[in-house]
Amino acid sequence: MSDDAQARIAAAVKSAEVLLFMKGTPLFPQCGFSSRAVAILDHLGVEYQTIDVLQDQAIRQGIKEYSDWPTIPQLYVKGEFIGGSDIMMEMYEAGELIELLDQKGIARAGA
Repeated sequence: MSDDAQARIAAAVKSAEVLLFMKGTPLFPQCGFSSRAVAILDHLGVEYQTIDVLQDQAIRQGIKEYSDWPTIPQLYVKGEFIGGSDIMMEMYEAGELIELLDQKGIARAGA
């Protein structure tokens, strides 16, 4: 694992309020889990950035080490690792994801 990839991941995580590491793009997710994560964020009306891990093998491997989490997608809010698709879904259904976003001061469309 290169220090360069870790530095790029850290910079990306710090620079975006809401960041989703995913397979594909929001318009063309390349796996069902990434598609579900995008759908949740879109439904909540949150502005977010994405990084397509399929475009960069170093990032694809590096993000798993960075978060110590084995799967993609991965959601970060204000630099904090939140979890993957299953955790996002559980938090969303319990109303915890919207609470977290509100607590962190993340603006939402129509909120």
